[in-house]
Amino acid sequence: MLDLYSPGTSVLHRLPPAPKLLALMIGATVMFLNENLLLTAAAAMAVLALYLLAQLSLKQALAQLRPLVWIFAIFFVLQWVFSGLELAAYVVLRLAALILLASLVTLTTRSSDMIDTLTRALRILKPIGANPAKIGLAISLALRFIPVLAQITADVREAQKARGLERSVIAVAMPVAIRTLKMADDISDAIESRGYRP
Repeated sequence: MLDLYSPGTSVLHRLPPAPKLLALMIGATVMFLNENLLLTAAAAMAVLALYLLAQLSLKQALAQLRPLVWIFAIFFVLQWVFSGLELAAYVVLRLAALILLASLVTLTTRSSDMIDTLTRALRILKPIGANPAKIGLAISLALRFIPVLAQITADVREAQKARGLERSVIAVAMPVAIRTLKMADDISDAIESRGYRP
């Protein structure tokens, strides 16, 4: 399976997935409840310190944010125009801290271990008819699907750039949608042909 796991021997790498996922949920909740810019900045610094604890470089941390620079810029400008500079800085900093925290969990946890943990945790939903194995499969496919979708998008952009169509949203979006649906259909056929019944 494709994942973002970065092999290592740090304390965070050795920690089981469950406490890391719990810490992620608590951390995200606290960051959403907090509305103070200085506390948010302190939280972001603390997350960066955790990257160092995990023996990951700050370059790796910043790499998690690089694909979202344009989104950050748009959020910042909109918030600045409508709500002021301080709120704009707070919103972008909080979003960056949340992404860094989630990425840290992903970088220090194998996706297979994470899925197994989530599947076990979801057993409490069995009485209401949920199938933990199916949910685990869906999560597994989603984790596989995200990087592949990013690659498809990059390939289509390059192809359309060669045709001078990189600025056309439709020229990029349509081939991506078609290739994505085709890939989803292929995955469905592969599962069906193996007779998988979780």
